[in-house]
Amino acid sequence: MAAKEGEELWGDTLNESETSDKKETTAAPVVVKVVLGAALNGVEKQVINDTQAEEDDKEDKKESAESTESVDDVAKELAETKIENQEEPVDNDSLGQGIHPDDQKAEVDVKAGKGVDLNIYKAAKSFAELGLSKELLDGINAKKFVNPSKIQAQALPIILARNRPNLIGQAHHGSGKTAVYSLGILTRVDPDKHHPQAICICPVRELATQVYKVVTELGQFTKIKAYLAVPGSSRDRITAQIVIGTPGTILAKMRAKEIDKKHIQVFVADEADLMISKTGLGEQTIKIKNQLNPDCQILLFSATYADDVRKFAEKVAKNSTKIHVKREDLSLDSIQQYYMNCENESNKYEVLTNIYGLLNMGQSMIYCHTVKTAKELSNKMRENGYTVSLLHGKDMSHDERDRVMEDFRAGTTSVLIATNVLARGIDVQQVTLVINYDIPLDRYGRPDPETYIHRIGRSGRFGRKGVAISFVHDDKSKRDLHRIATYYGKDIFALPADDLEVLEKKITAALGKT
Repeated sequence: MAAKEGEELWGDTLNESETSDKKETTAAPVVVKVVLGAALNGVEKQVINDTQAEEDDKEDKKESAESTESVDDVAKELAETKIENQEEPVDNDSLGQGIHPDDQKAEVDVKAGKGVDLNIYKAAKSFAELGLSKELLDGINAKKFVNPSKIQAQALPIILARNRPNLIGQAHHGSGKTAVYSLGILTRVDPDKHHPQAICICPVRELATQVYKVVTELGQFTKIKAYLAVPGSSRDRITAQIVIGTPGTILAKMRAKEIDKKHIQVFVADEADLMISKTGLGEQTIKIKNQLNPDCQILLFSATYADDVRKFAEKVAKNSTKIHVKREDLSLDSIQQYYMNCENESNKYEVLTNIYGLLNMGQSMIYCHTVKTAKELSNKMRENGYTVSLLHGKDMSHDERDRVMEDFRAGTTSVLIATNVLARGIDVQQVTLVINYDIPLDRYGRPDPETYIHRIGRSGRFGRKGVAISFVHDDKSKRDLHRIATYYGKDIFALPADDLEVLEKKITAALGKT
């Protein structure tokens, strides 16, 4: 049943009972606005094909321990509350540090931990009010930071307090979370003591490298040294005051006594929801935390926390103060979301190559669910003369991963195919387009809203405009995308798969290009 213009493609038109005994239905090649925020009528829980689920699970087990495929249990019913649309963000840089331009409108919820009196903390209106050293203020100025973002203004006075309270911070993409804990640990450590005093863990080497660069840039006028602890790093005893890296490597260095853990004052987990919930990463994170002094300050930061993960986070960071910047939808508002209805799985490749020219309008990222799919896609595109790069966490050497990421950051390559190893936290300002070649799923084959928001958040960074296109090719992929859209209460618009002229006009308009 082809959809008519203005008709919903989900719900009554393509509900589960209507499609269960029919072949796949393809939308007509017209641009149709599809409201996916409405409740999904008559759709029961998806029954996963046992064979496919087993194959997916095998592929997941092959992933590196540093892969960030989401494994959070999202079996709970997805919320169907409509989120009120926000005004289109203006492409400016008013805060001087790539903060979302609507950040100052954000509502902040602060809940005190046990024994914490919030009345003694005053949100900072400027970095100078925080009592930072001249050297750190010089580093802030060098990075062209002007005023603190909402999360920085609220969190830094608490982090820097003498009683060193634990803190759980949640704020939208592009809110300046990295600078919050970077300034916190740079202030806490003593540059005259040559041993580790702060540890920051990240799920993958690419994010750890990015955080390391932020810390070293902010601290460039101090005597403080940072050490990057990722697979392949040196095996010497660490004398740097700050250690940033992946949990497996840091744990190995603690066991080898390369890290003297007796003096650690601050422990930070970036993308904390993943770091404390994922099998492997979560176990390593807890093992590191349990080896630290009981009075070590625990700082957990992420853009998303599932309810069960939030409860566990409160056990990891006991008596913590919680800060929640209530604008998770900001990263969605600056990103125009579309889907393309492909005829079948193999047709996805044809659709992708048809729009290849659009991928070079800026820089683009193409996300695949498994390493196998990512490899096959990149190989096929290269064989057919397309220039793409590939990054995953399975069997690539450390040097190769670093080179691919450096080339992409530098703009040497413009199209990057990746797995979820690059779904979180990576900032590449020039990324304007994200393709979900596969709809993000958890290890049980269920739609994964959190990975979706992290993926598409790689575009539209720093308050700029971005575009996300998801490929659907059968009833299940359509239902999966629908449930993700329902979760966020957002509209996803149809794009024609066979009208490149209309497609290009839509994409250029969404990016504000002429």
